[in-house]
Amino acid sequence: MKINWGTGIVIAFALFMTFILYFVFEVQSNSKYDNDLVVEEYYKHDSHFQEEMARVQNAHDLQQKPSIAYNENGVKVIFPADFESDKVKGNILLYRPSNKKFDFNTQIALTNSALLIPKDKLVKGRWDVNMEWQYNGKKYLSKEVIYVN
Repeated sequence: MKINWGTGIVIAFALFMTFILYFVFEVQSNSKYDNDLVVEEYYKHDSHFQEEMARVQNAHDLQQKPSIAYNENGVKVIFPADFESDKVKGNILLYRPSNKKFDFNTQIALTNSALLIPKDKLVKGRWDVNMEWQYNGKKYLSKEVIYVN
């Protein structure tokens, strides 16, 4: 039996489609691949965008801003010394873009104007840190990206 070039193209196209569909079904059916949205209730989250931008602007307008940095002990959040530690309220969300199972929230409880999130709570890689806080009734939002080694 002789196969002409038209039949060869159709066979190659069919094999390619089978190859692609195999991987699509593999990713959809295997629980190892997590296909969740980045944010639960995306549209509800998006409706508060302007309010979020106002809090980010409040944080940006501060003369002395809190700093978020990674060191050998973990993630250290340092507020300026002129902030009264007992008046700072809020929480810190550590968001892992690659796997939401590692995400966690922690309340802001300052010791000497600083907060330490221990290294043993963190997995190596990229972390998005969203710090929502308020001081003297004014709301702030600080966002940083850190890399844990």
